[in-house]
Amino acid sequence: MTFHNWTQRVCLCAALVFGTLPLAMADKPLMSTTVLPAYKTECASCHMAYPPAMLSKPSWQRIMGGLDKHFGTDASLDKATERQIGAWLQAQGGTYKRVEASSPGDRLTTTTWFEKKHRKIDKAVWTRKSINGKAQCQACHQGADMGDFEDDRVRIPL
Repeated sequence: MTFHNWTQRVCLCAALVFGTLPLAMADKPLMSTTVLPAYKTECASCHMAYPPAMLSKPSWQRIMGGLDKHFGTDASLDKATERQIGAWLQAQGGTYKRVEASSPGDRLTTTTWFEKKHRKIDKAVWTRKSINGKAQCQACHQGADMGDFEDDRVRIPL
């Protein structure tokens, strides 16, 4: 294929660059390369330390402001740790379109994007002992703790 003029070359380059950007961004892990140790210690003691980019900054602010009634559990922290984790979540929280929309109850599992991605999963799958609910991302996404949710690496346990 030959390109006879400058416009054709520019259009091809733009198509190649901008056509691949969403793919490159989709492959970027959602988890920060430097995870705050207090976040891992405190939050992962009860559940997976979710990648902060999976929820909006306002959602993380509301979650941190209600740790005394954190989804039915008292997850209160000392004020210094709470401030440290809260500041880190604000720095790392999601800012892109799919997390900007409010999540009902600030739950990852009720976000529009979560429900869309998991719409074909039968309800009985979530109750399997090997999965133990929608919030247990690592049951099917082995790289979830590193922010890897690539569809090609999903393995649904029996």
